[in-house]
Amino acid sequence: MRNAGDFARSPEGKAALLGFFGALMITFGGFGAGSVRRNDPLLETAHLSWLRFGHGYALSTVFVWIGVLAMITAWVRLGRATIGTVPHASVTLNELRAIVGIWIFPLLFAVPMFSRDAYSYLAQGALLRDGFNPYQVGPVVNPGVLLDNVSPVWTTTTAPYGPIFLLLARGITSITGDNVVAGTIALRLVMLPGLALMMWSVPHLTKHLGGKPTTALWLAVLNPLVLIHLIGGVHNEMLMVGLMAAGIALVLEHHHVGGIVVVAIGVGVKATAGIALPFLVWIWMIHERERRAAQGEAELPHPAVMFAKIAGLGVAVFCAVFVAASALANVGIGWLTALSGSKKIINWLSLPTIMAHMVTWVTPLRMESVLSVTRMMCAGALVVVLAWTWWRFRNTEREAVLGILIAFVAIVILSPAALPWYYSWPLALAAGFALSTTTLQWLVGLCTWLMLVFQPDGSIGLYNFWHVALATFAAVVAAVSLRTVDPLKLSAHVPQPASIGAPPTPA
Repeated sequence: MRNAGDFARSPEGKAALLGFFGALMITFGGFGAGSVRRNDPLLETAHLSWLRFGHGYALSTVFVWIGVLAMITAWVRLGRATIGTVPHASVTLNELRAIVGIWIFPLLFAVPMFSRDAYSYLAQGALLRDGFNPYQVGPVVNPGVLLDNVSPVWTTTTAPYGPIFLLLARGITSITGDNVVAGTIALRLVMLPGLALMMWSVPHLTKHLGGKPTTALWLAVLNPLVLIHLIGGVHNEMLMVGLMAAGIALVLEHHHVGGIVVVAIGVGVKATAGIALPFLVWIWMIHERERRAAQGEAELPHPAVMFAKIAGLGVAVFCAVFVAASALANVGIGWLTALSGSKKIINWLSLPTIMAHMVTWVTPLRMESVLSVTRMMCAGALVVVLAWTWWRFRNTEREAVLGILIAFVAIVILSPAALPWYYSWPLALAAGFALSTTTLQWLVGLCTWLMLVFQPDGSIGLYNFWHVALATFAAVVAAVSLRTVDPLKLSAHVPQPASIGAPPTPA
């Protein structure tokens, strides 16, 4: 590994510094244009309230977008070095891990970016702290500073998160009280173990899935969609995805019970992680068959008997973890019914919403009546896809993980609502596979577009034509830039990679 000085002078080191500059710009711009508190005495004391209004707000918004574009540019430049589209450029796994730390450091002190969910987390933790059951009542029953900053649409909604996350939120609000700044920073610190688990597990998955560790870390962790949304936006996906990926990696390494425990903890953060559990049963069965064959057993148990035994043990382990967590939080399982609260989100990122809009274009029907039908249709399709995927992808380790990946993609597309950071679920697993340069370009374009279609304050930019057009343009440029240096020909003396025009090669 190069020393720090040599790395800082290299093109990869300069890309790392560019990303750090971008994170700084996002942090500073966020004080005016981010998901700021409605009443912010800290800014008033520092005489910076002007950043939230008029020209100050416009300047703050420009700072944020410069920062986002700088991080995307730095990420693409690192990608070229990582996948080898630039001659004589390379970056090691440890260097990439160090860059993750460099990029997230400024974001730890930013206001929540591109989402107000952090305020809901704190308000729900305060509910449990103050003797309410977050699965039965919404934050509106507990007035105070924390409630003041929750998005109005969520003030009456019960918590859709697992008991483990509620315990974490209660612990934070018990320590920080109603101090929103301290609570937000504490939430980010609680998310860091999830980031650490991703940094370990995502490259580890490549041993079983055929990918390249550095490419996997670059795609799934250094991705601005992940760092800006999950760390900057303070989303519990950071914990959930880290636990889910680590649990899968442990099961692949034959630590079956430990892996299921880790995934169960992930479910205790957010239910989505539970999608992986049925597929892990297949992996456990594959390992059990291999073990018995290696020991020379002539006759293996009937597959149905083996499935019943392994699935039963897996369910028992999962239930033990979940019951213990629910008992510690002193809550029931009401959070499962609260998952329907996502129906309040209506945007163009989910297929049911797109279908409903298309129907209203050609018929006199109202959006509300059509949307309920399209959501029901997609829910039925999702059940079919999940069942088919679970049964179809059961023969090898690689197939089972691919099945989890497909299941996550189906959930994101067919669920009533989707948000940009939901794509971190399948991305963590997709990065472990051997992906061609062309596939990586498509993923870069998609991640860039998703990163740009929301506003820094959490509002949706999908209904503004020019916003979507500019996001699409930037996404195309980012995708092309992964293979071609300076695709817009802004510099007359930029050397082009030797691989330009070559057929896609596995990354």
